Amino acid sequence: MSKDEKIYYENFKDAVERNRKKIPSVHKRLKAAGVKYVLSSWIDLHGIPKSKPVPMTDFEPLCLGKGPQFAVHSISFVPELTPADSDQVMLPDLDAVYICPWDTTTAIIFADLFWEDKPYNVCPRQALKRAMQKAQDAGYKGMAGIEPEFIAMKYDENGEPVKAIDNDPAKGIRPRRQAFGYDVEHTLDSMHFLKELIDILNDLGWMIHDVVAEGAYSQFELDFHYTNLLEMGDRLVFLRILLKEIAKKNNMFITFMPKPTIGDWRSGAHINFSMVDKNGKNVFDGGNKWSKELIFAVGGLMKHAEAITSITCSTVNSYNGLVPRVGGFEGGTVTWAPTNITYGHNNRSAQFRLPQNRYCIENRAADMTMNVYLALSMTISAAIEGIENKIHPGEPTDQDLYNMSESEFKKLGIQRLPRNLLAAIEALKNDKLTDEVLGPVMKKSLLAYKNDEWERYHQAVTDWEVKEYLRLY
Repeated sequence: MSKDEKIYYENFKDAVERNRKKIPSVHKRLKAAGVKYVLSSWIDLHGIPKSKPVPMTDFEPLCLGKGPQFAVHSISFVPELTPADSDQVMLPDLDAVYICPWDTTTAIIFADLFWEDKPYNVCPRQALKRAMQKAQDAGYKGMAGIEPEFIAMKYDENGEPVKAIDNDPAKGIRPRRQAFGYDVEHTLDSMHFLKELIDILNDLGWMIHDVVAEGAYSQFELDFHYTNLLEMGDRLVFLRILLKEIAKKNNMFITFMPKPTIGDWRSGAHINFSMVDKNGKNVFDGGNKWSKELIFAVGGLMKHAEAITSITCSTVNSYNGLVPRVGGFEGGTVTWAPTNITYGHNNRSAQFRLPQNRYCIENRAADMTMNVYLALSMTISAAIEGIENKIHPGEPTDQDLYNMSESEFKKLGIQRLPRNLLAAIEALKNDKLTDEVLGPVMKKSLLAYKNDEWERYHQAVTDWEVKEYLRLY
């Protein structure tokens, strides 16, 4: 994406013309790489890519919007259209081309959806482009780095999921261990998997800085370089696909579920967000100090923190991880997860951390179940609202939130993050900024699905309830 290039196209014809001049160079690159098949992939309401494979012989028609069409609403849990309505048209974004490292005959190109010649109103990627265009018009460009965490698993002889990289016996004595975070032995045990990931991400040009063995058995984090919001969204979705494919080669599978068991450390996906001006200067850098713009951006993010969290922590299971302590925790005492809507200097117990080594805002209340396009749309929109309206977040909280009392929170005006999905979606429903960022149709669809998810969970009888109540009374 070049400087000041138009990002969001309000009609299909103009978007097609943008593609037309880029087709020859992209076609040449793909042919030279030996690509034979293209998956032009649009993003659904949950942030999951969908596609139909197309041979390279149809590459030009595909790029001109004459490729496969989709009845997107036919596979939605909450369709907003009917069988009598028009199909959606997919238009690949030729700045978002990824040759698959595990099969170089195949390329994935991320795409935008149009419906009746206008941007489809349940296309999360279009929502992010719209938010980025508005930011660019205001003189800002959003940047993000995301820290994806995940657990590598496999199925045992009974078909039960277990940790893939775990050299303790499945039965018998399982000795007490430290958390596996940073552990050299556990890292070496995992290198057969991690080496390939490091090499692939470097070959993709993502500038991977390190891989972290996280606190739980078989849990890892990948740290690669930041980029603009759209590219980071595409990279995260491509990474989810890539991890699954490489895991299959090693007879494993990857889960992005934040808390598969009570004892697991939560798998998060912290969002490190910054903004640059038209000259490329980081507006959060006030010259060896935090700028006023950063403080106001934090204010905007805190104002909409609950609604943002409903998107960045999008599942029932997400909220099991946003707690200070857990009984039976593997190798630890506290979770290091955010618990309260506040900010602090390098404070990992706060939702918004101002890191000691970079000028950005780290939102720690995010995990890999998020629709990253909607998450980044809300992030930049809330930050700009904060800057434009000079929303001050108050004083930072530079103390351990895990050891503060309710009376201390009340005195300082510090609010708890939503305790469950229901509380989060109620905040989403009442947040006015989401009307603009998501649009009324996508917001209605998201609320409908998430309310249904909560109700299905709420009606389920869990193993914990049976153990707790079966013979208690």
